[in-house]
Amino acid sequence: MSTKRPEGPFRIGRSETGLGLFATDIIEKGSFIIEYVGPRITSEEVERRRNTRYLFEINSRWTIDGAPRWNTARYINHSCRPNAQATISRGKIRIKAIKRIKPGDEITYNYGKNYFETFIKPHGCRCRSCQKKREKEAAG
Repeated sequence: MSTKRPEGPFRIGRSETGLGLFATDIIEKGSFIIEYVGPRITSEEVERRRNTRYLFEINSRWTIDGAPRWNTARYINHSCRPNAQATISRGKIRIKAIKRIKPGDEITYNYGKNYFETFIKPHGCRCRSCQKKREKEAAG
């Protein structure tokens, strides 16, 4: 396993939800951040791997298994109010900024309804905006 630094304006670091990806430089709105990479697997294989967290569907036939640690994009956490977005084009999953991201900010995107319902909702969302909402309600 390689211990080299991720290539890009970010670093892997400790997040409120585990490990996360944090900006080390300003990332302007609309800028490409990173590609979500990993082996392509068929929809049939996805069915066999049912509860795997790093699967990212490209289309009805293909999914990327982003579990390998060399897929730095796997460290981007979910947020209900994200600063980045995943777009699928020509079989590639590209993450780009939808807001200006400052150094030290965690890079996040919305994982989508299916992932949220399966993995996040049963335990409660721990993204920053949901935590702030709970704190506000508790102070109430």
